[in-house]
Amino acid sequence: MEPEDWVRMFCERLGVEEPPPHEVEELLSIAATAAHDSQRLAAPIATWAAGRSGRPAAELREIAEEIAAG
Repeated sequence: MEPEDWVRMFCERLGVEEPPPHEVEELLSIAATAAHDSQRLAAPIATWAAGRSGRPAAELREIAEEIAAG
């Protein structure tokens, strides 16, 4: 199964809209930053927290990058 299909079906089951392509890139950047700056465990937890925050993906990416920069 292609990742886009999995995400589409997951979002449908959750009753939420799929993120637009530009937000997908921001979210992937957040996960990559968290995974590479600490342990891989940080990536799924960071993306969970990002989703709960309700903040724009670009703002969340900036915060992740600030943390990674120290």
